[in-house]
Amino acid sequence: MRPLIAIPMGDPAGIGPEIVVKALTKSEVMEVARCVVVGDRKIMENAIYFTKAAIKLNLINKPEEGAYEEGILNLIDLDNVNMEEFKIGQVNGMCGRAAYDYIAKSIELANSGEVAAVSTTPINKESLKAGNVNFIGHTEIFGALTQTKDPLTMFEVHGMRVFFLTRHVSLRNACDLVTKDRIKDYVKRCKEVLEKLGVTEGTMAIAGLNPHSGEHGLFGDEEVNHVTPAVEELIAEGIDVVGPIGADSVFHLALQGRFNSVLSLYHDQGHIATKTLDFERTIAITGGMPILRTSVDHGTAMDIAGKGVASEISMVEAILLGAKYSKNFIK
Repeated sequence: MRPLIAIPMGDPAGIGPEIVVKALTKSEVMEVARCVVVGDRKIMENAIYFTKAAIKLNLINKPEEGAYEEGILNLIDLDNVNMEEFKIGQVNGMCGRAAYDYIAKSIELANSGEVAAVSTTPINKESLKAGNVNFIGHTEIFGALTQTKDPLTMFEVHGMRVFFLTRHVSLRNACDLVTKDRIKDYVKRCKEVLEKLGVTEGTMAIAGLNPHSGEHGLFGDEEVNHVTPAVEELIAEGIDVVGPIGADSVFHLALQGRFNSVLSLYHDQGHIATKTLDFERTIAITGGMPILRTSVDHGTAMDIAGKGVASEISMVEAILLGAKYSKNFIK
């Protein structure tokens, strides 16, 4: 049976509702997943109107009530947007709070086993802050609501998988976080994520931090003092890992199938590699949690919200990836 996937609508003022509507009209999505949207009826009706999508809302209270047929969008309506205060394309605390509520409800459904995965849409950090939501983004929300300490982020695009040793810190601070102990901890946890996803064969590669991986200390000593010792100790423990491998070649080699994954040492290193390859099909997976979360990796695009021109490709890919891996998370 096709897995059930919850889709929080995202920030009501952004492109989330639009890309959800468009994605759920695609036959490739219907063939692999049963999707239930968590959002606001008024906003979704508006998105259907301006996208001219051939789809109708079906209001439900729980996923099992849905009619998972072509032309039907099953919606759990939280009715939490006051249209008198709402304006599409604008940062709004009400919308930030509403977006959080959709995510929280979707996580609740996954935690209880009512859905097999959650595929998320864009949220806006300014709107979250204005709505007094004390989380910087999806990863932190999922971590808190699944009681997961330090969830891992993995990107997948065209079969290439990239993990991140550091995320939202300055580049200067990221360099300080490249330590032997942190690398060892992350590699072990990344391996656990891969096994949970069903990826049990292959070698993980660790990207170099400095040009040419430091050239044995000529251009920086992080590789000599931390990356290489971490790799040597991990191999001694029986873990299939190599590195450091220069960041100018490691992603290409992974794309060719040489490695099953790459550990990027800082945020932009892996983001540039994946998004340059295919921006719209770079999908984020949050790992290390008891539930599966896949996500688009673009923003709310407030400047084009409501115009009917936003691309649904990333949303489609996020749902397809959620369906692909969800069998390992069905409770």
